[in-house]
Amino acid sequence: MRISRTMALSLIVSVTLLSAVMLVAGCSDAQPSVPPPTTPAEPDPDSQPVPPMPEEEALYTPEYEPTGDEVVVITTPKGVITFEFYFEDAPNHVAAFIERADEGFYDGTKFHRVEPGFVIQGGDPLSKTDDPMVGTGGPGYSLAAEFNDRQHLDGTVAMARSNDPNSAGSQFYICLGPQPFLDGQYTVFGQVTDGLDVVHSISVGDVMESVRIERGE
Repeated sequence: MRISRTMALSLIVSVTLLSAVMLVAGCSDAQPSVPPPTTPAEPDPDSQPVPPMPEEEALYTPEYEPTGDEVVVITTPKGVITFEFYFEDAPNHVAAFIERADEGFYDGTKFHRVEPGFVIQGGDPLSKTDDPMVGTGGPGYSLAAEFNDRQHLDGTVAMARSNDPNSAGSQFYICLGPQPFLDGQYTVFGQVTDGLDVVHSISVGDVMESVRIERGE
């Protein structure tokens, strides 16, 4: 059967148009999609402004001025412990301790930590009521570190602190033998002069019945 020239031309045109449509469709599928533009979110009228960071509390500066003749007398059920101060090496720690002792702050507190061969530790007001958070309490202030050249010997008295060097408050420890690895890391402010045997006999929970400051004539 013979195909007329007109029909042949129509067939060629139809095939060409079909191919063009398929090519356009293929190109369209290959293009990456573009996300529609987004509208910026409206501010939430109920949102609260971010509060400013609180200012760092200033370190405590005691008002008491030691005379240089004060000594500490701690009365416990095991006996009496007496220690002298290192006024020149840790003046603020000494003055703060005297202030709190004169107020009766330490009376009734307990030695809440005893590490044989290492230290005994007390001075936490939370120990008066056996608070489960004992070991974290203090006087409500922190002292600037006064690290010095005094060594940690048997009967040395120093202030406990957290990882922050300027965090000592009211908790103190007494060494049960030399502890040279503590030298220069904690503020040493005193040394036991009498009752070292009492220090070594202290157990967890022993009460400081009274902590008094005696002054020379």
